[in-house]
Amino acid sequence: MTAAPDEDDQPAPPLPDGPEEVRLFAHRIVEALLFASATPLSEAALAERLPAGVPVGEILADLQALYAGRGVTLAKVGGQWMFRTADDLSFLLRHEAREQRKLSRAALETLAIVAYHQPVTRAEVEEIRGVSTVKGSMDVLMEIGWVRMRGRRRSPGRPVTYGTTEAFLVHFGLDGLSDLPGLDELKGAGLIEGTIPAGFSIPVPKDGGLGPDEDPLDDDPTDGDPPDLVEEDADEAAEDDMDDDTPDGGTGFPPSISDKTDVGGR
Repeated sequence: MTAAPDEDDQPAPPLPDGPEEVRLFAHRIVEALLFASATPLSEAALAERLPAGVPVGEILADLQALYAGRGVTLAKVGGQWMFRTADDLSFLLRHEAREQRKLSRAALETLAIVAYHQPVTRAEVEEIRGVSTVKGSMDVLMEIGWVRMRGRRRSPGRPVTYGTTEAFLVHFGLDGLSDLPGLDELKGAGLIEGTIPAGFSIPVPKDGGLGPDEDPLDDDPTDGDPPDLVEEDADEAAEDDMDDDTPDGGTGFPPSISDKTDVGGR
């Protein structure tokens, strides 16, 4: 009796005949790959699995149109593609989400500052917030995976610079940093009220690598912790960030973003 061949040993099926059949086959391949993947996939990764000459962008556009209005939609987040539950049906899955502690006001304010002002140092975050205890908030955001260390500022002390991660974009449904809400959206959400000073503007962060005033993290001639990690009051920082009773306000995000502070499932 012959054992069944392993799935990895199964040969790929032959390509169908005709351009329409090949295109339909490509739709099925992309659909299967995205459905089975636990993480978003890039167009380059998908193109590697398609027959030669098939335009992956057109295939994705076709699938996005096909799934529009359905219970599952095809979304582009962080420059990559994934299937997500339709926003208007998310209430059906709330009972399956893990119970998570809400981020404190300090952490939400820190996240908003990092998102809009990146690359930014701890000292710059403290200056904007007007509070000197930012270490606990930053550590929580890094543990969640929404904030990362980018590089080192070319300034005395060479402090570490911080920015958001791809996980931040995926969680908030953003294709890039340019999709962060601007001044008009923040005003419409009621987060900016009263008379706005002349010349007031919302920072527009740019996607990309290190800035002209940054060095890579590993380009460090000294040993030990960076200066901006020293002389922090850890007890005050922890107390500032772990207060669950603090209202979730002042984040710099509209409610549709600031309310999504628990890590939910897809």
